[in-house]
Amino acid sequence: MAASPVQSPASAIATATCLPAIPPGFTASGTARPERHEEKMDLKGKVAVVTGGNGGLGQRICHALAREGCHIAVVYAQSKDQAASVARDLEKHQVAAAAFACDVTQRDQVQRLVDDVVKRFGRLDILINDAAYNKSIPFTDLDGLTYEEWTKIIDINLTGPMLLTKAVGPVMKRGGSGRIVNISSVAGLGPTGSSIAYAVSKAGLIHLTKCMAVALAPEVLVNCVAPGLLEGTRATANLRPEVVAKGRQASLLGTAADKDDCADQVVTMCRTNTMTGQTIVIDAGRTFH
Repeated sequence: MAASPVQSPASAIATATCLPAIPPGFTASGTARPERHEEKMDLKGKVAVVTGGNGGLGQRICHALAREGCHIAVVYAQSKDQAASVARDLEKHQVAAAAFACDVTQRDQVQRLVDDVVKRFGRLDILINDAAYNKSIPFTDLDGLTYEEWTKIIDINLTGPMLLTKAVGPVMKRGGSGRIVNISSVAGLGPTGSSIAYAVSKAGLIHLTKCMAVALAPEVLVNCVAPGLLEGTRATANLRPEVVAKGRQASLLGTAADKDDCADQVVTMCRTNTMTGQTIVIDAGRTFH
């Protein structure tokens, strides 16, 4: 009997899942896969758009990227003065920074944001989807989970990142490279968090990360950070004190997640050349993912 031909790992996976095999050296879209090298991407001179950049975690991310030499577009929805203050503070890192208004749920505003950033800085290399909204609604309080609250949470936390990713994707692909990092939550990994809508929105964002990684490869890498409880953020300010205390006590380290740890992970994801579609949990040892 003739021996069965040896399949490549990609072909074996495709066979098992009924998907067409991806030829060696090519991507799922049929384009030639560029050669990769081990050197990390240099962020100096790159332009990063950070939604929610005037928030607690958003500010840490802006500063972490600016320290690497990134020019920063601080995107805000309402707090213009605060965003402008953040932008001015970023200039101490010897980078350019400016505040941009955008309701991430509105397609026309999202496209205008992308156009304005490219016009202002001449390029767009990095997108950080950090804008988010939450409201504490116990899972058992289905009457409290109104259609209006559900829609607002899903629109800001999930539809917004989708619209932004669609808008920046073509710009990044034309430029030959790009990095997108979504800020999800451990609430997206199981039925936990401040509300059903919040948990569902963050679970959707984790899966959106995987799907957009496929859609935008190989030029654009898409990854995700899933923090646990983060104190000192606007999202946490909307939580009941007992929820915050419970989240802190539930971790192995007995503390909240660290915003600087999250910001540093974002920088790592922006510098990587071989990581895409992945989610990293930072929650002081509460979740094992």
